[in-house]
Amino acid sequence: MKLSKVVIVRGKGVLSSRGEINQKKLRLMYNRGFQILAGQKSLGEGLGRIFNKRDKIGIKINTIGGRKLSSRPEVTLCLAKLLAENGIQDTNILIWDRTNRELREAGYHLNLGQRGIKIFGTDTDGVGYNSKLISHLNIGSLFSSIQSRFITASISFGLLKDHGLAGVTAGMKNYFGAIHNPNKYHDSNCNPFIGELFDTNFIKRKHKLSLLDCLLIQYHRGPSFHSQWAKNYEALIFSLDPVAADSIGWQIIEKLRAEKGLPSLKEENREPDYLITAEKMGLGRTNPEKMQIIEEEV
Repeated sequence: MKLSKVVIVRGKGVLSSRGEINQKKLRLMYNRGFQILAGQKSLGEGLGRIFNKRDKIGIKINTIGGRKLSSRPEVTLCLAKLLAENGIQDTNILIWDRTNRELREAGYHLNLGQRGIKIFGTDTDGVGYNSKLISHLNIGSLFSSIQSRFITASISFGLLKDHGLAGVTAGMKNYFGAIHNPNKYHDSNCNPFIGELFDTNFIKRKHKLSLLDCLLIQYHRGPSFHSQWAKNYEALIFSLDPVAADSIGWQIIEKLRAEKGLPSLKEENREPDYLITAEKMGLGRTNPEKMQIIEEEV
């Protein structure tokens, strides 16, 4: 059976001492990550193995944490521009999240027009949530029209963070921002809900790539920002396997916690068992022995 490939690209110096992004280094990180992931020599060839040029790509980000702990415009726009430079029409690229307020507070300038890369939230006039409830296993939710109707291919660009209930929040839980009632699915450490939500057609059928922003990792007391438990990790994680990507993120958080003498997530009764459930559902792998893990520094 083919191994699930997970690519970790480290970019030493991509964050300055003041937290500013080195765009040249960031582009190198994206370039190398896509090349390795797709097994191609060029960025364009790598992206061509993942996306169709006619795709309407939604980049689902996470802006619930405000300026200090959200997907940064410099990071996601760099990705969007690389897509546009390599065969995807810029008007077919949409960076999105739940609300325009959260996007603005994270530093984004909205673009609801007919030109360029789109940036807007589900609460934009004329967007909203579908009127038909989607029922699947234990899930009963209204989906953002962005996820259900506006896009044909989805990138979950999650932040890797500790989470007080789920243990770890990364690429799969990022899709909680695609439904109207995520508060309903936090019982039992979000298990089995994260896997079951991903298993819905609007997500599983459209999801093409998990990208984890590990430039800054909140490894304790997440998902809100606490500087004493945040670390500049200066990495991006790429995978076509959403469970594998998040599982490697889980390992990283456990390692950072151990380095600081913090209890494991299991010891705190919040191990991310939803990943084990997702694996049992056939959504991906948690066992590193069933992964091809490639780590490189640029």
